[in-house]
This record gives sequence, C-alpha cells and structure tokens, in this order.
Amino acid sequence: MNNPIEKIKLAFKDVALRKKIIFTFFAFFVFRVFAYLPTPAVDLDKLQDLFSKNQFFALLDIFSGGTLINFSVMALGLAPYINASIIMQLLTVVVPKMEELSKEGEYGRAKINQYTRFLTLPITLVQGVGMFVLLRNQNIIGNLNFIEFLSFIITLTAGSFILMWLGELISEFGLGNGISMLIFVGIIARVPVVAAQTLVTINQESLFSTLFIGIFILFVVFAVVFINQAIRKVPVYYAKRIRGNRMYQGASNYLPLRLNQAGVIPIIFAISFVLFPQLIGNFFVASPNANIAQVAQFFVRVFNPLSFFYNFFYFILVVAFTFFYTAIVFNPEKIAEEIQKHGGFIPGIRPGEATKKHLQSILYKITSVGAIFLGLVAVLPSVMSALTGAQQLVIGGTGVLIVVSVVLETFKVIETQIAMKNYDKFTR
Repeated sequence: MNNPIEKIKLAFKDVALRKKIIFTFFAFFVFRVFAYLPTPAVDLDKLQDLFSKNQFFALLDIFSGGTLINFSVMALGLAPYINASIIMQLLTVVVPKMEELSKEGEYGRAKINQYTRFLTLPITLVQGVGMFVLLRNQNIIGNLNFIEFLSFIITLTAGSFILMWLGELISEFGLGNGISMLIFVGIIARVPVVAAQTLVTINQESLFSTLFIGIFILFVVFAVVFINQAIRKVPVYYAKRIRGNRMYQGASNYLPLRLNQAGVIPIIFAISFVLFPQLIGNFFVASPNANIAQVAQFFVRVFNPLSFFYNFFYFILVVAFTFFYTAIVFNPEKIAEEIQKHGGFIPGIRPGEATKKHLQSILYKITSVGAIFLGLVAVLPSVMSALTGAQQLVIGGTGVLIVVSVVLETFKVIETQIAMKNYDKFTR
C-alpha cells in the first residue's frame, strides 16, 4: 500500500477518517477566508510595495500564509502562540513545578495548554502594538485616535486567537498537528506568487541558474523524505515468562528511533526567534533618539535574511531546538523502564540504567545527524540565492522542508488510522 492514491481512496472509504479529512479541509477554508478579510486603516498598495522591496517582510508574509501582505485580521498569524509555546516548554525544563505538571499525563498537558493560551494574550497585544508602530513608521497607516487604535489591536488579537483555535480544533478533530497544518496551507497558498517572483528575479538569459534551482529543489525534497523516513532499529529481546499457569515464549522486536524525532517543529520555533531581532530593529529604526535608531539599523542590517550572521544564527537555533524538542518527546529513562518491566533487554546491555545510557548515546548520535541536516537545509537556500540572484529562494528551502514534512506526517496518520481499522476487523 505504498501508492498515495490508494491510501487516499482507502481513507475516504473509512467513515471516521473521512470525517476528519472533511473537517480539516473545512478549517482550511475558514482560514483562507479570514486571510483575505482586511484590517481597516491600512494602505494596502503601500504595504505591498514595501513587501516587494524588503526581503524581511516577504519572509514574514510566507509564514503568515499570505495574511500579512493583505494585512488581514489574522496578520499576526500563529507567531504569538508559537512564542508562548516555546516559553512554556522552556519553563517545563527550568521550573520544577512545571516539570512535575508536564508528567501528570492528560491533566498536566491540559493545564500547560491553558497556561499557553493565557500567555499568548499579552504576547499578541505587544506584537499588535509593535506592528502598528512599524506600519506608522513606514507611512502605511495614519495617526489613529484612541478608539481606532484600540479597535486595530483588538482585531489583530481576535484574529490570532481564532487561528489558534482552528489549529487546536484540527489537532483534536482533524488530521495531524493543527499548527503545522495551518502553516503548511499558508505556504502552499503562497507558492504560485513566490514561484512567479523567483522566475522574475532569475536572469532570463541564464539557463544554468534555472536548472540549478530545479535540481536544488528536487534534492531538498529527496533529502527531506529520506531523513524523515530513516530510522535506527535497536533490537530488543524478551525472555520466556511465566504468569500464573501460563508460559509466554520469548520474542524479539526492535525499537525504531527516527533520525529526525522532532519533525518540523525546530524549524517553526527557530524562524520565530530569528525574525525577532529585525522586527525589533524595524520597530525602533525611526526613533527620534539617534543612538537607539543607530542600534536599530545595526539589527536590521545584521539580521537581513541574506546576511551571513542571520544564517549562522538560524543554523544554530535549528540545531539547538532539534536537540531540545527531541529531549522532550523521547524519554530514554521511561523507555528503559518499560523494556525492563516487560522482561526485555537489549543484547549486550544490562537492563535499567545501562539501557538508559545506551539509548541516550544512540539518540545523541542520530539526533546530531538530523539536527545538522535540518540546519543545512534551512540555510542552503541563501547560498543558492547568492549564486543565482533569486532572492525568494531564501524562503524556498524552509518552505519545502515544512511542506514535505507535513505531507509525510499526514500520510503516516492516515496509514495508522487505516491499519487500526483493519486490525479492528480481526478483533471482532
């Protein structure tokens, strides 16, 4: 059942899975409708002209799913929620009470999600005010009275919370991770525009540049699929066991450790952080204080998406978040306890603490490969952009990485649902 078309056909035959697919597409439709619902008081012509001249704003627009260039009610996108999620996950590592709460199963996760929503509100308000000042500095929005200003901020805040709510609904009633799916749809929606802009920026007489870009995109797709599908099989053997009056024969199995345990989350987290310095720089670049304006200009220049420092910082963040998120989603100590509790052992490794250290060693090695790969894919488009002159490729590599990863994860969810359905037939 490797044919994607066959998987889709089987998915639509299953009633429960069909409902999830329909609900997911309905949520996508609602998202795209809101993406074209403009916020009042913004001069869209001046805004689009600014985006065409500034690579930073073009990058922001891609990850907002095109909501920023239209300055829709969802112009802030999922950035406030993602930032709140990063802060909460850091707190679960630093604060003992939060760490205890994260280990309390479904109740703990529900409480952390609730705290994340609470934290999203002040972050959204701050970013909304920052966006207003930024647009006013660029003469894209005029001076508003207090009621108009308040209406502007409330509109952006409501749009972000509606988007966050849609993401949670997709996670609960639809397919896959709702936040990743919405970012995926936003990128797909902007592909035609970005592709046209890329073709325009390429030297029309350079066939080499066009072929080079085509080969690069194919390489990224192939590499992402390969890394996402690659696993390290750790053999696990189970000895004979006697329970009551029954003897259970020994068996052998393997523990599949994915080369990229964190998926696309490190890229999403890293892009939220790496865009922040230039956003702050653009915020203060028109400050009446000369020293503040000079520092702001420095941030804007250094964190330009085509600069060396920006890409170096981006690479380090992707690697760091890959290790961080892998440590959260995969717990070697718990896995070692489960293997020992069920009478299992890894050949040549003693159960318990030795098994835990062995799994940690393997996880560190394979995560290093996956993290470096993600970092390289994130920054390689900048190198390609410098070679070909196609500036829109700066967002191409990250966009392709997210799109391919989300598609693979979605098909895995569909496969799992189909397999469970087939299994249920044999248990009746």
